Amino acid sequence: MEKGVPIRAITRGLSVLQAVNRGGSITMMEIARTSQVPYPTACRIVQTLLHEGMIEREPARKRYRATALVQSLASGYHDDSHLVEVARPHIEALTDKLLWPISITSRVGAHMMVRDSTHTRTSLTLNNYYPGFTLPIMECSSGKAYMAFCSDAERGHLLDGLRTIEGAAEKMATLLLSNDNLLREVRNQGYATQSRNAYTANPGKTSSIAVPLFRGEEVVGAITIIFFSVAMTMEKAVAQFVAPLSATARTISAELTGTLGR
Repeated sequence: MEKGVPIRAITRGLSVLQAVNRGGSITMMEIARTSQVPYPTACRIVQTLLHEGMIEREPARKRYRATALVQSLASGYHDDSHLVEVARPHIEALTDKLLWPISITSRVGAHMMVRDSTHTRTSLTLNNYYPGFTLPIMECSSGKAYMAFCSDAERGHLLDGLRTIEGAAEKMATLLLSNDNLLREVRNQGYATQSRNAYTANPGKTSSIAVPLFRGEEVVGAITIIFFSVAMTMEKAVAQFVAPLSATARTISAELTGTLGR
């Protein structure tokens, strides 16, 4: 096998497990659609995960959910909680001011993972996104913001990995990164946007704006505001939200940078 080429069965198995974990309670059809795995293959993978105890079928319902055993996959992983500790009071204050939910994300592989959010703090949300929820890196505003400001070496390494994955989101990411136009625009304006987010619990219902977060010269994540797509145009949202979002990002970044070396 060519070096660097992923094993498709493992890739699909992980996609199915992520779909169940993110869905909370999800049907087989939803698993296949969300994971972008053919239905017959998804069924076989689900049967394997049931056998291994990673997921379970809900009593009297044809829905599946993750079991506590999935936590074993995280043993040995040590999260840097300092970003959340620093950002939390600032995103709470920003939500109280703007009313819309705010999230803090960082990159994990080819995805942006929610580290913290204020969805439970406001009624202007369709779902509560808890730590661990992931989005394809170039299908969300936070990922675009991150990719625009990360190092060339990190961006190149990630692009090499994306080229080996067959999913629709990865193919779109490869296309968007085929030239520097999009990321140059994000760098010039200092923020990224995503209209009608496709990879959420309610596809197409929300849009978002994100600004990068830094520790020194290194980008460590992004701060994002999420709003209903029908509530306002992206132009109005940019005019209303970018300034306070950027100010909060600068404050968080300054506090993160101030702790370097401690």
